[in-house]
Amino acid sequence: MFLKNAWYVAAWSEEITRDLQQIVVLSEKICVFRSEAGELIALEDACPHRKLPLSKGRIKGDTVECGYHGLTFDCAGQCIWAPGEGRIQSNAKVHAYPLYEKYGLVWIWMGNPALADHNDIFEIENYDDPTWGINRGDAMELNCNYLLMCDNLLDPTHVAWVHAGSFGQSATKDTPLKVNKTNDGIIVQRWMLDVEPAPFYKKVIGFDGNCDRLQHYEVRYPSHALVKAIFTPAGTGGPSGSLHKDVFIMDSYNFMTPTSESETRYYWFQLRNIRPDDAALSKLMSDDVQHAFEEDRAVLNEVQKGMANKKSPHIDLPIDGGQLRFRRQLQAMINEETQVDKQMAE
Repeated sequence: MFLKNAWYVAAWSEEITRDLQQIVVLSEKICVFRSEAGELIALEDACPHRKLPLSKGRIKGDTVECGYHGLTFDCAGQCIWAPGEGRIQSNAKVHAYPLYEKYGLVWIWMGNPALADHNDIFEIENYDDPTWGINRGDAMELNCNYLLMCDNLLDPTHVAWVHAGSFGQSATKDTPLKVNKTNDGIIVQRWMLDVEPAPFYKKVIGFDGNCDRLQHYEVRYPSHALVKAIFTPAGTGGPSGSLHKDVFIMDSYNFMTPTSESETRYYWFQLRNIRPDDAALSKLMSDDVQHAFEEDRAVLNEVQKGMANKKSPHIDLPIDGGQLRFRRQLQAMINEETQVDKQMAE
């Protein structure tokens, strides 16, 4: 089950064009395209007559023609032409999904359209700040449930083993974690003081010697994450530190879109507070982060298989506190939404 009254990432902005195409979000098949004016359109991808996907049809101006019998639909999903004589049936329509373009991403609202408010989209600090650099990679297809990736992004400890050659270091194995519940998610974080920088960050930070390092892992409902990394010279960080002028900050934004119960499309990019116009640095960071995410994908795809076919119960550890709290609250939200929908249908 999924939370439907929420914004999910449907695509990168450049992925949606004038061509009809099918995307899948929350196990729902959706036909997406742009109008002649460039507006984003998303319609249920099934003609109400015989359920041929509209994405297999033709775009004609700002209408979509079914490829089977020519039923034609406007951008609101209403059939405006059908073969034969007589009036068009009132149920000759398809659901239209609200879309909104922001941060180079196309966001889709999967629930009640009347509740869609683009102001509720995940806020990304410094996105339009010219003093911050950005790097990104292609969306990744994961053969696992989206909550396994949410677990991963509330788990600073795993980097010591999964990313030993990039994000991990000895302190990431056993430094205690602090878990906080917010109004819209869970934060798991810790400061590691006077430690050697991890291999990936040694390439990009602007100072020598040991550092104070913050791991801030935050996931917001239903499946959006901010992983903030702060590296500042040793002695200048910590909860009460003032940070050094050479501090390095990387904000990693991660958006998990469930396509089915066992598949996820994963969008990501990073913002950094240094060298915004350095294309070589952006490429280095994108390549290294992509490699690290491939390590995550390999692990999580196997975890999906293991959890789906387990012969004995799995166990939880103290380090799983953040993930478990996130899952419990999200399930409570889904249950409440389901109950409200049931009451409205009665």
